[in-house]
Amino acid sequence: MSDHRIPPVISLIFAALILSGCGPESDSTAQIISDTQSESSIPSISNYTIEDFMSSTAYRGASFSHDNAKILVSNNSSGIYNVYAVNTDGSGETQLTDSTTNAMVAISYFPDDERFLFTADQGGNELNHLYLQGPNGSVVDLTPGENLKASFSGWAGDNQSFYVQTNERDPRFFDVYEYSLSEGYPREMFFLNEEGFFPSSISDNGQYISLLKAITTNDTNLYVQDLSNGERTEITPHTGNVSSSPSAFSPDNLYFYYTTDEGSEYQHLMRHDLANGDKETVVEMDWDIYYGVFSREGNYLVVAANVDARTQLLMYDANTLEPLDAPGIDNVNVTSVQFSHGDTEVALYGSGSRFPSDLFVKSISSNEQARRLTQSLNANIDSEHLVDADVVRFSSYDGVEVPGVLYVPHSASADNKAAAMVWVHGGPGGQTRASYSPLIQYLVNHGYVVYGINNRGSSGYGKTFYACLLYTSPSPRDRG
Repeated sequence: MSDHRIPPVISLIFAALILSGCGPESDSTAQIISDTQSESSIPSISNYTIEDFMSSTAYRGASFSHDNAKILVSNNSSGIYNVYAVNTDGSGETQLTDSTTNAMVAISYFPDDERFLFTADQGGNELNHLYLQGPNGSVVDLTPGENLKASFSGWAGDNQSFYVQTNERDPRFFDVYEYSLSEGYPREMFFLNEEGFFPSSISDNGQYISLLKAITTNDTNLYVQDLSNGERTEITPHTGNVSSSPSAFSPDNLYFYYTTDEGSEYQHLMRHDLANGDKETVVEMDWDIYYGVFSREGNYLVVAANVDARTQLLMYDANTLEPLDAPGIDNVNVTSVQFSHGDTEVALYGSGSRFPSDLFVKSISSNEQARRLTQSLNANIDSEHLVDADVVRFSSYDGVEVPGVLYVPHSASADNKAAAMVWVHGGPGGQTRASYSPLIQYLVNHGYVVYGINNRGSSGYGKTFYACLLYTSPSPRDRG
């Protein structure tokens, strides 16, 4: 994948396509010319149907079994999401649920046995409950009731209990309950939420919980509440618009990690000393930091950054914060990691422009290549017939550089022009990513150039660019 400006031969065409009214209209405004490929280099490409592209399998979730022999995932190969156990040695997978109506999404194996948690709604009502399935296939609804929504909030540090959020008490607010692993899975109120917070991470010792208060889409406050005495500390006091998000408590329960754009164009990773209130910057880049999370055993800190529409992973020693080599896979954009018991292996989700997200497993201590555990792309499609994404930019009317992701058919060349489409993502915020899209690849496979514009107001390019949804120009054509 490359990162460059739109070639001069096509820059005027993009200006006409994207900045309506900036140039004379002609038939050429519906075309884009690639100057990077000659006709003699055009390969023989098969055309695939939209059904081919939409029939790839989607995978999500990753939780290691107690013996690290399996990874709990969900996939939709049956036509709807069900839960599967994928063998880490690459020998296949076993279906664990068999729903034909409600999507069942894997959450977590139990730390010491084959029980697992999953979530599902009822008929698409988006009112998810949390369920437990035993080794014999029996299922228990841990959050029974009508008109409630529940979600898993993590395991306690000693793995003897877990946390669940639910709005059963008041549909406006999510409380947090702690569930015991003893018979019947009794629960107690862990955090009573009467002020409209969004509860987030919980420290391993159960003493602290982080809370987010949303003011606007780009203005939030973070708090940490000490549950031993009820004291609540505001972590991000500020004036103006500052966006902050909770990440994690350190394994030693001494620090709270969070991301914020306070004093910066971009989100950076900070940590707050819970004893004396001191703050320090942990990771800062000229790109947004997504999050910082700790490995299962607390040995590693993994940080994810949004680097020009791709995810970049960084890894640090959790105790010293010394940089380490992050787990990666050649020619694959790794987007997330989950650590095994003992922190010896990582489950990785990674994708490319030419294939959807797949699950890999890799050793932390050796240089062996990652094992690919899934093949999500429809077997009828040859990935060599698909195209790579290029990140390209153009200058808008006022000199602001607008980024986007360009997909060009193999058949397009200076002598073989192709019609172009502009792909506009949703919002507010949002971002077209340099990753696999079945619909975009279908369009490109059928001869169209697609430019996924990250217009003003898109996420990932600093808070000034994000705030450009408020237009000051009197001319509608100047809203690029």
